[in-house]
Amino acid sequence: MNKHTPHDATAIFQYEGIPAANQLVPLGLQHVVAAVVGIVTPSILVANTCGIEGADRTLLIQVSLLVTALATLLQLFPIFGRIGSRLPVIMGISFAYVPTLLAIGGQFDLPTILGAEIVGGVVAILFGIFVKQIRVLFPPLVTGTVIFTIGLSLYPTAIKYMAGGAGTEGFGSPQNWFVAILTLLVVTVLSHFCKGVLKLGAILFGMIVGYIVAYAMGMVSFAEVGAAGWFNLPAPMHFGITFEVSACISLAIVYIVNAVQTIGDLSSTTMGGMDRMPTDKELSGGIIGQGVMSIVGAVFGGLPTASYSQNVGIVTVNRVINRAVFAFAAIVLAVAGFVPKISSILTTIPQCVIGGATISVFATITMTGVRMITSDGFSMRSSTVVGLAVAIGVGITQVQGSLGGFPAWVTTVFGSSPVVVTTIVAILLNLTLPKEEAKK
Repeated sequence: MNKHTPHDATAIFQYEGIPAANQLVPLGLQHVVAAVVGIVTPSILVANTCGIEGADRTLLIQVSLLVTALATLLQLFPIFGRIGSRLPVIMGISFAYVPTLLAIGGQFDLPTILGAEIVGGVVAILFGIFVKQIRVLFPPLVTGTVIFTIGLSLYPTAIKYMAGGAGTEGFGSPQNWFVAILTLLVVTVLSHFCKGVLKLGAILFGMIVGYIVAYAMGMVSFAEVGAAGWFNLPAPMHFGITFEVSACISLAIVYIVNAVQTIGDLSSTTMGGMDRMPTDKELSGGIIGQGVMSIVGAVFGGLPTASYSQNVGIVTVNRVINRAVFAFAAIVLAVAGFVPKISSILTTIPQCVIGGATISVFATITMTGVRMITSDGFSMRSSTVVGLAVAIGVGITQVQGSLGGFPAWVTTVFGSSPVVVTTIVAILLNLTLPKEEAKK
């Protein structure tokens, strides 16, 4: 094992060791900047769907920050050597679950989401234990098809937010679209014409610009910020937990798919930062840790967790794998999570700003799926698997009442979110369609 002094400049490129503060702080904050939008936005989307306002809305964001901090620390410092990957990753609240969460929240409520999340966490733990056996069902073609559908299904959500939020006063107004498009333009320019922190934090900085303009136009209210306290320790079972079978099945399927995506993120981390593939123990521990934190988070009102691909991208670029850097980022997020004032400020972000920033995130998710689908070429067989799975999954959810003749639970499981049906159809087609002969 390599030993490093506190001033060893090479410590940041080793998993253990203590880097100097002038390296630790900026590198850790870089991960915070890259992750923070993805951490808080799903909670805002779910809060809007479930009609959660005021202090409870602030609490959802608080818990999101805290759960992300704890999930990251668990990955860095595994419990019993089995719960956690011991790899340099940021793990926390994820966009990947949002379509299904919004479908469940719209039909039921937040406690039902949290109950389904607990079941999903158990499923993730089982997947982690048997990862070697289950992994064969999810080649890049299947996983990519599902991720493509996740991104695709999020586009209407982003457009509604860019227009100001469905059902809100002024929905579709020129003011909302001006702020949303300005935010998107800033994100796009920073992403493609800048380098360093500006490029990595493009979404955050785009939201800051959009927020400032929205404030100048009188679209921001600080009423809830003044009422928020300076410190709050979230209490368990504040929102309650309800178990609805159909909701549990829907979210459990998404957990399985996301566990496969976690395998991809952990593999990218080790290949990009350590020049090796992850071990079975690391993959198993990472997914088990993801499931455990989802269960713990649900008790306090946190949403489902997953690894953050954007932070994996940072590792593959700068090859900084020192866990002290990631632990520092987790501590910053935890401190922010204990301060309701900070969380309440995040609730003041206008919906048009969120839409302008997140549509680029959803586009990235979609194209990540496309890259996975085409990673081994794109054949007639691939076209059939992807085309039919997406057509049936998206088509059923787009046609209201298409499953009206079935029991209500069928609509909840298969008709609420395209992700579930797409996953099932993609797996079945991939297993049954004849394999094509390798090209000579």
